[in-house]
Amino acid sequence: MARFMVGEDRNQSTLFPERVDEYVDEDNPVRVIDVFLRIQPTPV
Repeated sequence: MARFMVGEDRNQSTLFPERVDEYVDEDNPVRVIDVFLRIQPTPV
């Protein structure tokens, strides 16, 4: 039984951002489209 949890190295870099939101700038027009689609009622 391991006494300690083994985690990732904090200095290790990743090739891609962990979330898609990190790819898109805050002022990108696609964010408006995202908000518009989120407020639309979903069909049942």
